[in-house]
Amino acid sequence: MKVNFGVQTFMYPMPVLIIASYGSDGTPDAMNAAWGGIHDTNQIGICLSPEHKTVKNILDRKAFTVSMANADHVAACDYVGIVSANKEPEKLKKAGFTVSKSANIDAPVINELPMALECKLVSYDEDSGYMVADIVNILAEEDILTDGKIDPQKLKPVTYDPVNHKYIQLGQVVGTAFQDGKALK
Repeated sequence: MKVNFGVQTFMYPMPVLIIASYGSDGTPDAMNAAWGGIHDTNQIGICLSPEHKTVKNILDRKAFTVSMANADHVAACDYVGIVSANKEPEKLKKAGFTVSKSANIDAPVINELPMALECKLVSYDEDSGYMVADIVNILAEEDILTDGKIDPQKLKPVTYDPVNHKYIQLGQVVGTAFQDGKALK
């Protein structure tokens, strides 16, 4: 029997996204966001409330990167989510992150996180906090590739468990998309 929880923000999996941007003075910043995903073909949608310094930076620069948090950097990824750049301008450094400038957009790429989406802002609704951006490029370190493709087993992305407030590494392969269902035809 199913238990009724009412209206909650329970969704599995919830990716742990690290959003990086440059401030007006060129200082890199990053924050942790779990409410995001693919919005449309070649677009990402993320819910970010307007009081975040990262949002102000993105609205100013019209660009940002989205790195996938991974098991190797859980503490640092959590840190950039619980500490505000409005209060701690050196939070990236304190997290142990370094950055390189993106070649395609006006935003930093976090060197320690092996996968990043380079994004250009399309729209932001301040009332809902919903941001849409075009994905202009995806970067991935060679050591997370297998046969030229991103390998989740090597990337070790984490998901946020909103019920128990845990980070969970994505696990084993249990099927093949667009293939396994053919057995039911």
